[in-house]
Amino acid sequence: MATIEISKYVLSSMMIVAGILHFVIPKFYLKIIPKYLPKPYELVILSGIAEMICGLLLLFPVTQSFAAYATIALLIAVFPANIEMARIYYVKKRKGFWLTILRLPLQVLLIWWAFQFIK
Repeated sequence: MATIEISKYVLSSMMIVAGILHFVIPKFYLKIIPKYLPKPYELVILSGIAEMICGLLLLFPVTQSFAAYATIALLIAVFPANIEMARIYYVKKRKGFWLTILRLPLQVLLIWWAFQFIK
């Protein structure tokens, strides 16, 4: 199996697991929803569903490109939550700052990774 094919299964698995976690530990995600967004619980659930769908659609050649675009859009859409996480951990808790800051460029890497599956 080619490296790109293995990579696709890894990204797909990560997306599916991340989506499932929205249902398992919603309190974690609720904390990082920016206050200016309405209906945070619904956003957590919807983003979890979106992550699982993106992950599943990446697996099939016929939906792979669509899933890659959708994954990129989703990663951009949730970026404010990652900024909020960094802000919360730095301003309020004064711990875990570097982990949350390193997560921001990770989003760019994930976008690049998803871009690899656009045909």
